[in-house]
Amino acid sequence: MSDIKEKVGTQIKEARKSKGMTQKELGDKLGVSDSTVTQYESGKQNLTIETLHKIAEAIGVTFSTVFK
Repeated sequence: MSDIKEKVGTQIKEARKSKGMTQKELGDKLGVSDSTVTQYESGKQNLTIETLHKIAEAIGVTFSTVFK
């Protein structure tokens, strides 16, 4: 299971970086701290479908981009 969380985290990180966004900027858009974004990106945080959707919207990509 952790492999899936790590893969999703990597997708979030790559999508965020492709848009030139920092972890702090993404955190601000989501209403969470940059350390929470770090946990998302490292696969250490369980993410709901709703949270993944919010992340995709905040970055400006499709849901499928962060959940491949």
